[in-house]
Amino acid sequence: MEKAINRQRVLLQHLLSSSSSPGNARIVSRLDLVEADDGSLDSAGAPARSTAGGFRAYRTALCKSKRGGFKDTHPDDLLAPVLKALLDATKLDPSEVGDIVVGTVLAPGSQRASECRMAAFYAGFPETVPIRTVNRQCSSGLQAVADVAAAIKAGFYDIGIGAGLESMTSNPMAWEGSINPKAKIYTQAQDCLLPMGITSENVAHRFGVTRQEQDQAAVESHRKAAAATAAGKFKDEIVPVTTKIVDPKTGEEKEITVSVDDGIRPGTSISGLAKLKAVFKKDGSTTAGNSSQVSDGAGAVLLMKRSLAVQKGLPVLGVFRSFAAVGVDPAVMGIGPAVAIPAAVKSAGLELDDVDLFEINEAFASQFVYCRKKLELDPEKVNVNGGAMAIGHPLGATGARCVATLLHEMKRRGKDCRFGVISMCIGTGMGAAAVFERGDNVDVLTNARKVQPNNLLSRDAL
Repeated sequence: MEKAINRQRVLLQHLLSSSSSPGNARIVSRLDLVEADDGSLDSAGAPARSTAGGFRAYRTALCKSKRGGFKDTHPDDLLAPVLKALLDATKLDPSEVGDIVVGTVLAPGSQRASECRMAAFYAGFPETVPIRTVNRQCSSGLQAVADVAAAIKAGFYDIGIGAGLESMTSNPMAWEGSINPKAKIYTQAQDCLLPMGITSENVAHRFGVTRQEQDQAAVESHRKAAAATAAGKFKDEIVPVTTKIVDPKTGEEKEITVSVDDGIRPGTSISGLAKLKAVFKKDGSTTAGNSSQVSDGAGAVLLMKRSLAVQKGLPVLGVFRSFAAVGVDPAVMGIGPAVAIPAAVKSAGLELDDVDLFEINEAFASQFVYCRKKLELDPEKVNVNGGAMAIGHPLGATGARCVATLLHEMKRRGKDCRFGVISMCIGTGMGAAAVFERGDNVDVLTNARKVQPNNLLSRDAL
């Protein structure tokens, strides 16, 4: 037995020291679960890589597009306050930030990239700090966080910010230019162009999600979000934004401070929702009441090497454990979380039952209900403070918003809440998910998986 174990150690050491290849990358990623960031060695004798932790996560309130508190606010004025809040809360020297990555969807790429750079200057970052945007549609904010975590683990820099931004008032959803006629030849390419509401109807029809189930999910979302707001649960994550608002009738401009999500309707009821007509399909079940709200907002997450946080004396809000993006049938794009969540959880070395909280974006009640039922998740663990049907879904910002909401709720629950998952469906048929571990005041086992004595490196050694 000892001979077999030694053989595996030697083989793995050769792989780790050889030139990089996709196969080698997979082997290294499996070692993440036993790593610590103290310069120690893992069970194979290979140097442990650093762990990326989330040290602060903030968002703006989310406001109704074209009618809410941010209808007259420039997109860069949404992003700047959350970036500045990270600096103010940590007293971090902004020049130490290696990169800022912003998830964003609807604005023209070059324009939004410029707006984000401008926002960084407003927030107090020097010209030496770079910034870029990323677009994976509804998961763009989460993708930005994952990109920063990956860069930190790769050693590109030690501190980074993953953020998200969307002003659906300034940049409504629309197709610009002509559509390639070739799309008509390829069914799945054609399905990429389906209105999102039609994909919701497809999910409801194909998987038997009833109108009653969808409306009930919407009622629960508003009820939970209203209760969370009344209890002050969002105060720790929301950065108040002082801005202007213009009266559409008189043109009068006044200054306001926005600090509460303005799309939550505490009085939402089954009877009220039942009166709404289907929007996308005659005799359908997807309505304005059981779909996510079109919204404006921003969010940002500060990530850092754990060893550097210890050096700076900064508490860790959460640890980024794994990320997965998957592809699904574009015609039922809403099923993405049902595929992405198991992939991310498996990558983290966990089972679904190990997860204490889930934040699943409620793009539509049909897909939210389907994913929850498909994965057999305990409703008491899912969207405990409401979701996008009540709070809103500013596409590029949603991922960062969910990170802020999840990590602050995990902190409130303390040691009874160890692992959390964020997931969302993605237009054109994808899903994304990430696993986080509560990071503040936790025991050693929470920050590094325990390696048993004589733990075998592979099944080949049996």
